Amino acid sequence: MLKYILKRVGYTVVTLFALLTLTFFIMHALPGDAFTGQKAIPPEVMANLEAKYGLDKPIGEQFVMYVGNFLRGDFGVSIKYNRPISTIISESFVYSLDLGVRALLFAVIAGVLLGILASVKRGTGWDTAAMLIAIIGVSVPSFIVGSVLQYFLGLQLFQATGIKFFAVTGWDAFNSKILPAFALSFGSLATISRLMRTSMLDVLGQDYIKTAKAKGLSNRKVIWKHAVRNAIMPVVTVLGPIAAAVLTGAFVVERIFSIPGLGKFFVQSVRENDYTMIAGTTMFYGTFLILANFVVDLAYGFIDPRVKLEGGK
Repeated sequence: MLKYILKRVGYTVVTLFALLTLTFFIMHALPGDAFTGQKAIPPEVMANLEAKYGLDKPIGEQFVMYVGNFLRGDFGVSIKYNRPISTIISESFVYSLDLGVRALLFAVIAGVLLGILASVKRGTGWDTAAMLIAIIGVSVPSFIVGSVLQYFLGLQLFQATGIKFFAVTGWDAFNSKILPAFALSFGSLATISRLMRTSMLDVLGQDYIKTAKAKGLSNRKVIWKHAVRNAIMPVVTVLGPIAAAVLTGAFVVERIFSIPGLGKFFVQSVRENDYTMIAGTTMFYGTFLILANFVVDLAYGFIDPRVKLEGGK
């Protein structure tokens, strides 16, 4: 087990360094400079700005400083806001995390239940309805889902009833957190439900399920005690990428629902060529994704006893 964990740690470190290197050099390869868009900057002022942000040093020295700062948890200073990026992330990511956790919980719970229902009721109207929801979920972008929800459940429902069941903007009340969480979770919900359905159908055809039924166990016990536990393993495997996708996918949803999360700063940094902010947020979300996959890899081995962490068959 220790050997397996150390191996995964090594992969994680290498992946982080590769992401760090690519992010740094891609940002420096972008056309223009970090101050593009500002009018008629005198050469001496430009020189002072470059010195302030360390842009006057050779590219190799800048990279070494960048790696050292990252290891200390320092993402630099935003050129646009003139504030430490770590401070901006700590203040705004709480909203993105709140939205992401709500969306992830909804996607996992509803997706698993929908997949189980579709597999148990295979070939019926329940199966067709569940797969129709899944197809729509993987085909329609989250910003379209969010806009539709805003119009019908936020505006039209309010005009019809006079009761504000769902707020269409903000993140201050409970009714303002429902629609964005659902819009963000819809695509992941569809993916999980399809994966769970396929896995459940495979498990339900196994010999040990037939043996459990032959012993007289009720369908409920067979499904929840034997089938679901094994069928859910593929879902656990993809939880890391799905969790990161839900959080990083919040950029557009945050803009649509006017949520003061980290997505606002990322979108504006791309638009205004604030490459320190771009690099900082990219590394932050990239690190989150890599660590999420690392945790899922370890959890998978503990959840499924058939997986040998020491590398055995």
